Amino acid sequence: MAAALAPDGPLPVVVSPMRRTRETAAALERVWGVVADVEPAVGEIRAPVDDLPGRGAWLRSIYAGRWAEQDDALLRWRAQLLAAIGALDVATVVVTHFFGINAAVGAASGDDRLVCFRPDNCSRTVLENDGGRLRLVQLGAEGATAVL
Repeated sequence: MAAALAPDGPLPVVVSPMRRTRETAAALERVWGVVADVEPAVGEIRAPVDDLPGRGAWLRSIYAGRWAEQDDALLRWRAQLLAAIGALDVATVVVTHFFGINAAVGAASGDDRLVCFRPDNCSRTVLENDGGRLRLVQLGAEGATAVL
């Protein structure tokens, strides 16, 4: 990822608090000499359960759903994520998660599905922010991303 993005920077980098996004962004931090901003709003989707098997079951239960069918907690998570991305006023690399990428792509393309594509690990999806309104420029590479 860092090699592919290096010619585009240095750019600000925003990451989820999760270790795996911090590790992904670390290469860009080194190449560009920047420090990523940790933004909880671009964090992993919030499950109503903490244990891994319960989280996996919950994710599978919502996977084929639509945003209009979701509860208030999940809609708040999505709204916070979209607000954080919509507040970015310069080109920025955001390192987030499967459902976060899908929430942003869905909002940018008018697609109400929770999963509108399957971003591969470290794929690059490009969105344009027009005063807080997202527009899809390019979908990242798709992969066979497994849901727990």
